[in-house]
Amino acid sequence: MHDGPESLPPASLAALKAAQVVMGPARHLGLLPVLEAQQIVWPVPFADGLPVLQSLRGQRVAVLVSGDPFWFGTGSVIAQALGPDEWTALPAPSTFSLVAARLGWPLERTPCLGLHAAPFAQLRPHLVMGARAIVLLRDGTAVASLARWLAGQGFAQSRLHIFEAMGGPKERLRVAHAESFMLDDVQHPVAVGLEIAGDGVPFTQVSGREDDLFAHDGQITKRPIRALALSALSPRAGELLWDIGGGSGSISVEWCLSHPSLRAICVEPRADRLAIIRENVARFGVPIDVMEGHAPDALAALPNPNAVFIGGGLSAALLDMLTPMTGTRMVAHAVTLESEALLVDWAARKGGNLMRVEIAQAEPLGRLRGWVSARPIVQWAGVL
Repeated sequence: MHDGPESLPPASLAALKAAQVVMGPARHLGLLPVLEAQQIVWPVPFADGLPVLQSLRGQRVAVLVSGDPFWFGTGSVIAQALGPDEWTALPAPSTFSLVAARLGWPLERTPCLGLHAAPFAQLRPHLVMGARAIVLLRDGTAVASLARWLAGQGFAQSRLHIFEAMGGPKERLRVAHAESFMLDDVQHPVAVGLEIAGDGVPFTQVSGREDDLFAHDGQITKRPIRALALSALSPRAGELLWDIGGGSGSISVEWCLSHPSLRAICVEPRADRLAIIRENVARFGVPIDVMEGHAPDALAALPNPNAVFIGGGLSAALLDMLTPMTGTRMVAHAVTLESEALLVDWAARKGGNLMRVEIAQAEPLGRLRGWVSARPIVQWAGVL
């Protein structure tokens, strides 16, 4: 349900009246009509309510959640805790649908994000002048935090349509701008429709994002090389990447930005660079596990990857360890003569594509300009 029994479809009302027990948040229970069923407040944290629900087996139980329980809701968690024949879902319109209906926005072209426990950075790729998005937030105070975050990203002129208690008698809509946000009485549950405006730098949607977007100490796979590496890694939905010798973590970040279902494990031996990687993970809001350690020893207990990128720490022992991973895509970079020799030998034995990349940039030379070459990089790409 949303915020009133009148928002429930007839089938849901019938289920409530037939239930012996009703579980749900205190807010939802307080909106119910008079029922004969026993009422149980779902505890906090949410996981504590699952054993209570399971203990009620054999009785007719109704659980109240907001809107569509399978769209950033609790439906999948409850379904996994019960047997396949023990539950039936009776969804109401989702909060996203209600917000779109109030604002007249086409839902199929509007990004919808659940940011209850996720960082605001997950919204960052959608921050483009004139874009729209609908987000669910943890509570009322999170709206002010979101406004400050938007302003900090350079989108202070963004308009926030703040919806409270959607679908019920206490529903309220107010409009504010990120740069002048002053509301201090926003009530949970809350959803925000965003109209993005400002002079912040939008993210490109292809690999090879600006180096300045990343925190780094100079140890970063530069933009054109990163684009070549991501192209060779060929990210596909649902896959896992091992990023070995992470440096700044830029390869892992761009891998994960390719699709929301992608994940990465970034392995780096240096503590200072681990901190940089973690800063980039927070900055971009991507699902990267950061691990301290040296390859190949640190890799033994990791889940098998779909792709491997070796940006540092290349060794014969590492290549030997990866050899049995048949079908895994691999890209390795070498900048020293010793690591280049390893890849030349590897390519002779395993095939794949061996490429030497040399890039020069125009820089001032007196009153004119000249070419300044970066160190050449040798790339091996192939399937193990």
